[in-house]
Amino acid sequence: MKAQFLINKFYIYRIEVVDMQKFIYTITDPQGLHARPAGLLVKCAQKCTSSVQMAANGHSADAKSILAVMGLGVTKNNEITFSVEGASEAKDAAALKDFCEKNL
Repeated sequence: MKAQFLINKFYIYRIEVVDMQKFIYTITDPQGLHARPAGLLVKCAQKCTSSVQMAANGHSADAKSILAVMGLGVTKNNEITFSVEGASEAKDAAALKDFCEKNL
């Protein structure tokens, strides 16, 4: 994380620039993201030390919560945007991307 400072006449502002890993995956499973693959995805996300968010169909969810993931209603050919933020975000993003390519 980088910090930038903005100084005007009366105040000093500290602006933090957040680096995070993002990737987009398109669901290829004919049944979409149903209970079994969603559960496996959540287990994979729970192993990550970083924060993992998913966005699809105009909604976002915590990828470590099965109810939140199932609530996205992801079907075949939907795109999911994963945002991974934390100390080991590069490693966690790579693990999630690998999981998606093998299972979804």
